[in-house]
Amino acid sequence: MSLPPGFLDELRTRTSLSQVVGRKVMWDARKSNQGKGDMWAPCPFHQEKTASFHVDDRKGFYYCFGCHAKGDAISFVKDTENVDFMEAVRILAAEAGMQMPDRDPQAQAKADRASQLAEVMELAVKHFKLQLKTGAGAAARDYLAGRRLAEATQERFEIGFAPDAWQGLWDHLKAKGVDDQMILDAGLAKPSQKGGKPYDTFRGRIMFPIRDARGRCIAFGGRAMDPNDNAKYLNSPETALFDKSRTLYNHGPAREACGKGQPLIVAEGYMDVIALSEGGFTASVAPLGTAVTETQLQMLWRMADEPIIALDGDTAGLRAAHRVIDLALPLLEAGKSLRFALMPEGQDPDDLIRAEGPGAVQAVLDRALPMVQLLWNRETEGRVFDSPERKAALDKALREKILLIRDPSIRSHYGQAIKDMRWELFSRRAPAQPRSGPRRKWNAPDPATPAAKASLLVAAGEAATIQMREAVILATAALCPDVVEEFEHALEAMDCTNPDHARLRDVILHHADTGAESLALYIEQKIGADALEKLLRLPHVALAPSVRRPAEQEIARMTMAEELAKLDAHRGLAAEISEASEDISHVADESVTYRLHQAAEARNRALRSEQEDRAEYDLADNGARLKREEKARLDALLNEIKNSEPGR
Repeated sequence: MSLPPGFLDELRTRTSLSQVVGRKVMWDARKSNQGKGDMWAPCPFHQEKTASFHVDDRKGFYYCFGCHAKGDAISFVKDTENVDFMEAVRILAAEAGMQMPDRDPQAQAKADRASQLAEVMELAVKHFKLQLKTGAGAAARDYLAGRRLAEATQERFEIGFAPDAWQGLWDHLKAKGVDDQMILDAGLAKPSQKGGKPYDTFRGRIMFPIRDARGRCIAFGGRAMDPNDNAKYLNSPETALFDKSRTLYNHGPAREACGKGQPLIVAEGYMDVIALSEGGFTASVAPLGTAVTETQLQMLWRMADEPIIALDGDTAGLRAAHRVIDLALPLLEAGKSLRFALMPEGQDPDDLIRAEGPGAVQAVLDRALPMVQLLWNRETEGRVFDSPERKAALDKALREKILLIRDPSIRSHYGQAIKDMRWELFSRRAPAQPRSGPRRKWNAPDPATPAAKASLLVAAGEAATIQMREAVILATAALCPDVVEEFEHALEAMDCTNPDHARLRDVILHHADTGAESLALYIEQKIGADALEKLLRLPHVALAPSVRRPAEQEIARMTMAEELAKLDAHRGLAAEISEASEDISHVADESVTYRLHQAAEARNRALRSEQEDRAEYDLADNGARLKREEKARLDALLNEIKNSEPGR
């Protein structure tokens, strides 16, 4: 409905904001100046003891200096009464003595028709309630007693009964003078296919009236008494009053309870809502036999910023939760989200509250998971990520879901949360695997022997080189974090030899997407003010092209790729040297020297780079190209191995 020009201005002129707000707050007499319309009170939108909520009665606006809530009389009524814009206007117009503008004739006729249908529905409510108290309703009363529904609860939710008769309600409404078409249009009867008298929609069912937010009965839900009935629950058909995708069971009472601070709980059915309400969780609603729709989500968010979806603790409940997540992701806004409370296996909220009481339900609600956690669980639970391909598949699935989020800020926070959980999963280092085949008992070589000395010297040289490579990689990532995503997996797998390097690597992986300046602040906060500065002062780091020209992403990308490749090659040679040193005390054969030559050649292939000065190379016995000083070190080690062989 559109309002004529000037209507809202007139309404605001006639409305005293301080009077409207004064119904919800206690003014601070020391800070307030009523004569000037300058009023102060503790904010009604968040818990506080100081008076930070300011009302300027002359301008007609309020503002909270604590939570930053602001608006006029209409927005205040909307937020405190949990009503939509037009309903807030109606409330204020009635208080101001203003007549709401008339609708156009077509809209007025439609509204009149809806009012007439609502009157017919009320007649049906009274009929069903009366039938529950008759002899025909004995079995229904026994069922409700078995579900421990007190008579006061039945009265509160207006539960009734439709006897198993073809025209019971039809005849009752006709006796009240209701037109045939009105009964049909209300969805209370269906035309006969054989040309006879229409028959009742609901027969042999316990009846639950479904009311809209304004309290009008717009539909019914019926639970079959016959366990063999094809439909255990049956809702009214779609009518001029009823659209199940835009309706929530118990909407009005739940909205009122939310306004008083109750958490909004979304259950699956009528009995869950009734049980929760009787247990003290009065802000409970349910969709009507279908998955939650986009419109229903928006209705929920108008009542509460973070509704709790309470689902059965089984596979079907999890599937329902996942459908809600997929629906909600594109609709997320700042401060608007969902949490998910999964009931124990095989139980729904009705079962749990009747078996263990409200405390058990509260415990489940307290453990409700945020959407991002359930999204992560869906993609990871029961799966093994023991290969790069499986990890890449996980990244792809999560990235596709996060891209559904339209709000860039929320999308960024989801990405960071997923990154943190991913880091937690993949940073658990697997224990080293034992070498295949039989192992001989190994006694460490005497460090005084020439062979041991040679191997230790070579290993020490490799360790120092590895640490230098790590430093260049981390400095490049810190100065140009835009390239980190491309090398994220390699950085995660990098076993840092230096604990300081490991801490720096973790901070970079967690915060690289915040930009170079913010990343530097994170490094300073988490490691120390001089951590990055000390790293950049290292001579071999300061000479790296990516450090000298940090703004050039292509140079940073090339440096990262080359240094990571060199690091892998160095680690391979170091591992072979370590095993060769172990084998020195045993019978050494040609396989030891072959492995060393191959590892050295792999390392030197990685070291060949356009960014390095070319050096002269010698050929090893197997044809591998080695730098001269490296070949000399390797030859010394091989000679010691040969000299240690038995019989020499």
